[in-house]
Amino acid sequence: MMKIIPSIALIVVSFAGLAFTQDFPREMPAQTVPPYYAVRYEAGAAPGGLVYGVIYSIWVPPDVNTLRGVIVHQHGCGAGAGITGLTGAFDLHWQALARKYDCALLSPAYEQPSDGACPLWADPRNGSRETFIKALFDLGEKSGHPELASVPWALWGHSGGANWAGGMAFLHPERTAALWLNSGAVTVEPNPSLPSDKPYELSPAGLMIPIMCNQGVQEGISKPDGRFAHVLTRFQFLIRSLRSRGGLIGHAVDPLTEHACGNQRYLAIPWFDACLSARLPEKNGDALSPMPQDAAWLAPLLGGEAVPAAQYKGNIDQSVWLPNQKIAKAWMSYRKDTGVEDATPPPAPRNLKVVGNKLSWTAEADLESGLSYFIIERDGEFLAKVPESDELTQGRPLFQCLYNGDTPRQPLPEMSYTDQTAEAGVEHSYRITAVNTVGLQSIQ
Repeated sequence: MMKIIPSIALIVVSFAGLAFTQDFPREMPAQTVPPYYAVRYEAGAAPGGLVYGVIYSIWVPPDVNTLRGVIVHQHGCGAGAGITGLTGAFDLHWQALARKYDCALLSPAYEQPSDGACPLWADPRNGSRETFIKALFDLGEKSGHPELASVPWALWGHSGGANWAGGMAFLHPERTAALWLNSGAVTVEPNPSLPSDKPYELSPAGLMIPIMCNQGVQEGISKPDGRFAHVLTRFQFLIRSLRSRGGLIGHAVDPLTEHACGNQRYLAIPWFDACLSARLPEKNGDALSPMPQDAAWLAPLLGGEAVPAAQYKGNIDQSVWLPNQKIAKAWMSYRKDTGVEDATPPPAPRNLKVVGNKLSWTAEADLESGLSYFIIERDGEFLAKVPESDELTQGRPLFQCLYNGDTPRQPLPEMSYTDQTAEAGVEHSYRITAVNTVGLQSIQ
């Protein structure tokens, strides 16, 4: 007999048999079952249509009655980046943010071949805008949440995906609650030094969007002649364009990376938390609320210290806008070493089951610091760590190891463990403890 000590999580669904290769799979993800849904669209044949196929996967919080928004996690350019988009909706950490605000979590996966041109999807004016909007309608119908077609967006994008997210924000500012641009930017006015850029129209609603520009220090700062030096150039132009008009735009430098996402999620998720808390309307159909201005902090562009806005003495046109003191302090820690602090333990695992000698459980990620690993105890003594070792991942070790595009690696890990040393006929008690990425343990 085995005695179970109840503890606490969330069901993980895997893409069975899907390998990470340069040949993009031409079928829907396997085992995409509620609360996960997916649609795929073939490349459009009509002029102006999307030239690549695309899969949109979405997670809907199981207990939500009415969705209030959708968080979009957009991958970057290339065939490999496109495949990483298949797991974005399965990310437990981003799901924690979505769950808090009754939002869906959506991840596109564009089928760009290795020799394909990125702007053919990364510029939403080339057909990806219309396809995305259609996907919201179709996924809303599939999931039983037709409001998905009209709720606000929180947009996150990396590299070419940042170009797409920024384009969508300025094309639809009235629907964009917040925008995170990771290593990619757009322009909102002609720039003689970037003549190939086609600017987006900047409206009063666009100036109300809280925006964070995020890049690695090696993208033009410590390596001014590097491959990605253009990232800094484009960010500087966009920031000056918006801050000179009162736009709410910030800039966060990762001191450890070049074009990788690194530990950005530990600042991005709290930042989205602050923005969604302030902007999402309680009633669907109502307009987004403006961001409060009385709590804002400012810092000099490429600086490391922020102060309350009223105390800032620098050039406003080249300043970093931060929504409040909490985010400003997290920003300063991130700017120093990406070590954003967190004093809250993760949720305790639940639904512990034992079948034979196999244990399984569910768990939700810590909103601030994600989910790093589990500790399994048997009869009050340490038995195992799951996963057993820290695999190669981007940034801090996570239970769901990350691709470069900040999405979980395949195959997705299961919350399970087989006790090979359990003695037949002996009653054992088990306890599962969750540990977040700053080492805090769940409280049983």
